[in-house]
Amino acid sequence: MPIIAPSLLAADFLHLGDQCKMLNESEAEWFHLDVMDGRFVPNISFGLPVIEQIRQATTKVCDVHLMIVEPEKYAEAFRNAGADILTVHIEVCQHLHRNIEQIKSLGMKAGVAVNPHTPISFLGDIIQDIHLVNLMSVNPGFGGQKFIDYTIEKIKQLRKMINERGLNVLIEIDGGVTLENAGVIVEAGADVLIAGSTVFKSEDPIATIAQLRAVS
Repeated sequence: MPIIAPSLLAADFLHLGDQCKMLNESEAEWFHLDVMDGRFVPNISFGLPVIEQIRQATTKVCDVHLMIVEPEKYAEAFRNAGADILTVHIEVCQHLHRNIEQIKSLGMKAGVAVNPHTPISFLGDIIQDIHLVNLMSVNPGFGGQKFIDYTIEKIKQLRKMINERGLNVLIEIDGGVTLENAGVIVEAGADVLIAGSTVFKSEDPIATIAQLRAVS
């Protein structure tokens, strides 16, 4: 069964404690936390103080996705805030291997995110050093976007690369995941489904999470 990682970007921030309690009671294994800086992506979301509060509200995995420039300046701060996994974008890291080694040296698992236009082949020299690949299935910056269909082909390419090298690297899909397309995404080779609007705008988020987790 896939790991379900609801994106709190879509949560009700006036009732964030209640939203965290709901996720704690659900079958979701991870909390996905999107950090945006208004520079790498055309939006600003939330940062360290919010993540610190979320960390206090859950014992589940905090999967922090940095959509920011110069992530190396903040890696230690995000570790201290409670990140278990820290993902940086291949498009902004001029010294990606150094970024990854920094993240791992701080005791976190390292992820690399790939935008829709970035070829899977760009991961070839780094994939053996990371824990997960976040495949962006929408253009980063905003929730609620439609899934880009070509992502299915990219999942298959990435799954082939991982399997051929005998690696244990998770494929995480970020953007536009719904109950309707989750099965196809998992069948193509995905391990982790990030779902924001699908979960938090559902009439029964806990049931929706269970349905996502049950796809195969």
